[in-house]
Amino acid sequence: MTYMRIARPTDDLEKIVLMYRKGLGLDILGSFEDHEGFDGVILGKWDLAYQIEFTHQAGHSAGRAPSKDNLLVFYFSKPLSWFNACENMQKAGFRPVSSWNPYWNAHGRTFEDPDGYRVVIQGTPPPFTGGTDERVAGELAL
Repeated sequence: MTYMRIARPTDDLEKIVLMYRKGLGLDILGSFEDHEGFDGVILGKWDLAYQIEFTHQAGHSAGRAPSKDNLLVFYFSKPLSWFNACENMQKAGFRPVSSWNPYWNAHGRTFEDPDGYRVVIQGTPPPFTGGTDERVAGELAL
């Protein structure tokens, strides 16, 4: 199996980890301290093929997201699951925002963390996974 890890810096490692754990229901898969000057936490689920790594370098400011279109997108095809995921994001402290790309506003909600990075909770099945999503296929037809 191939795994994907998305890694990014933060200025408040403890707060960001707590928010993503509560908001997305992720577990701590691993962590490290003072690894060549970096602390980090890896979040995910043991049975999923993706991980999110947050790091902090002592004495260095990570700053905010470089744009409003830096997104992690999570798909929920069942309406109740989507609604609960949106509720969890707000309870965890994520701020609801309008997406920079209006596509994500049509069937999802966008949330911003304190670093300015955004998470989309999309209320549709994921496209391009071998199933049929005629709405997306129609949009891409030339």
